[in-house]
Amino acid sequence: MKHLKILHILDHSLPIHSGYTFRSNSIFEAQRKRGWDPIVLTGPKHEANWKKDSAKQEIIQNTTYYRTGNLHQNVLPGCYEINLMRILKNSILEVAQKEKPDIIHAHSPVLNAIPMLYAARQLKLPTVYEIRGFWEDAAVDHGTYAYNSWKYRITKQLETWICRRVDQIAVLCNGIKNDLITRGIAAGKMTVVFNGVSPQDFQPCAPDPQYIEEWHLRGKQVIGFFGSFYHYEGLELLVEAFASLVPDYPDIRLLLLGGGPMEQKIREQVQALSLQNRVIIPGRIPHERMPGIYGLVDILAYPRHSMRLTELVTPLKPLEAMSMGKAIIASDVGGHKELILHQKTGILFPADNQHALALGLRELLSNQELRQTLVSQCRDWVIAHHSWDKTTAVYEEIYARALHQ
Repeated sequence: MKHLKILHILDHSLPIHSGYTFRSNSIFEAQRKRGWDPIVLTGPKHEANWKKDSAKQEIIQNTTYYRTGNLHQNVLPGCYEINLMRILKNSILEVAQKEKPDIIHAHSPVLNAIPMLYAARQLKLPTVYEIRGFWEDAAVDHGTYAYNSWKYRITKQLETWICRRVDQIAVLCNGIKNDLITRGIAAGKMTVVFNGVSPQDFQPCAPDPQYIEEWHLRGKQVIGFFGSFYHYEGLELLVEAFASLVPDYPDIRLLLLGGGPMEQKIREQVQALSLQNRVIIPGRIPHERMPGIYGLVDILAYPRHSMRLTELVTPLKPLEAMSMGKAIIASDVGGHKELILHQKTGILFPADNQHALALGLRELLSNQELRQTLVSQCRDWVIAHHSWDKTTAVYEEIYARALHQ
């Protein structure tokens, strides 16, 4: 395909660190490798998350970012969202007039897609909407609103409405695609753009010597979880399972890296179980230190609860762990089953079953041969199927179809 300039619309971006921003940055890097020119506009939620003002225009890792600017919250229901979409639409028109993109590509949530649609119609440009997850389901887990509440239903209806009107849809995984098919969205209009990794950035390496000493991990077997501490991640199950293993494995340690809404509850649980000397919760660590921290860990655990969010959406972290050549254990929710082949690239256990998680961890701790088998297969599988170069190659088809609507 000829050189393309793509205007991406994001909820938030670098320098904020999140799975959302890392995926976005990897997409932009892959598109530049193809000779395309991705440019980015973030909505007002970027400043709300960044908690400070941003420059109107900046370059981060070779990508040009435009900022819509901050927007003060409004107490009246719906007023903030309406103002956000109005301001974002005007920003899209302003940036598009300057940059002259060939296509506009909005990423979740739907508050980005609606202003994109109206701006693109005015500009007579094709549209792509990328759904990385259903934000109404995440809002339920975060306690923002209840399942099937009026806010939940409106958000879901808007998602369906916009999917019927954009030119093409990119989805994170088959779970999202299949759900949209049940809503009447044509399968041929959707393309899966799986999460990926950069194998050159995530490859087996030596453990970080500073953290070995700081966290007292020399000679220990380490079970780890890296990510956000949300309820759906099931960290309380992991702590309970770990506690049941301590009597038989006195040298094991649990490293919980990250932070989030569940952090205080997890710390209280650790204290109640008298595990303070065995569970390390150091908070967030600079991204560039992550390879060496992966090197500290023997087993990565992903004990997600079974709920609509986790059944439909695939995570990124297990792919990073597999690329690092680590043995992994994960609950058998739909999002994990799209990524992990049981007894080949990892171990799957029945979701929400603490006893089954403990048994799986016990097997990995005791069976060095099994761990080596998983380690030897998982990195090759990730490189073959989930490098960013491979997973993002489908944008060529998506954009070609959108441009020829």
